[in-house]
Amino acid sequence: MGPLAHMPALDVMWVSFYCIGFMILSVGLIYLGRNKISNGFLRTIVNLLAYILFGLGTFLMVLIIATWP
Repeated sequence: MGPLAHMPALDVMWVSFYCIGFMILSVGLIYLGRNKISNGFLRTIVNLLAYILFGLGTFLMVLIIATWP
């Protein structure tokens, strides 16, 4: 039994959709940071935000897959 065992299945589905959205958004931000933004400081901030979103999405998705009953 994991931390998501007490959540309704529909709520877990929405969390998984948010995870997918975070990952897609992080891909777009990495693309912007590497190809479209020329300012070094802004590029660093955008890449950092992208990696944080990707890490959060990955962590929550693994949590959903590993602990769902």
